Amino acid sequence: MEKLLGEFSFGLFIWQTVIVTALILLLRKFAWKPILNTINDREEGIRSAMASAEEARQEMQNLQADNERILKEARAQRDGLLKEARELRQKMIDDAKEEAKAQSEQLLAQAKEAIEGEKQIAITSLKNEVADLSLQIAESLTKEQLSSDKKQTELVQKLLKEVDLKA
Repeated sequence: MEKLLGEFSFGLFIWQTVIVTALILLLRKFAWKPILNTINDREEGIRSAMASAEEARQEMQNLQADNERILKEARAQRDGLLKEARELRQKMIDDAKEEAKAQSEQLLAQAKEAIEGEKQIAITSLKNEVADLSLQIAESLTKEQLSSDKKQTELVQKLLKEVDLKA
């Protein structure tokens, strides 16, 4: 029985080996190639996706760098425009002050000229009035005292001293 059991085991081992070998050959012919092709395709797809992701990451970094550069340029341009606007505003204020000062000086000069002209007119008018007054006084005196020239002269000089003109 042992012999029979030993032969049965050996025969079973051979049949199992034949079956496993046949199974391996069948799997190799029909399953391994498609499975390996699928695994290779999958591996290639993963490599392609990783390469695309790396390209996208690189492109995002480039875009970010471009955005930062554009933002810096925009800020610099804004700062330049603000500086230019401040300078223009200050120039306009300074120009307006200078123009106002020039106009006020011109008005002041015109006012001084007008005052000087009015002063000259007033002095001339006053001199004319004093001369008329003097003539009237002289005329009154001559009418009153036609006989005495000395008294007339003293009286005219006295009256002229009292009316002191400051020209």
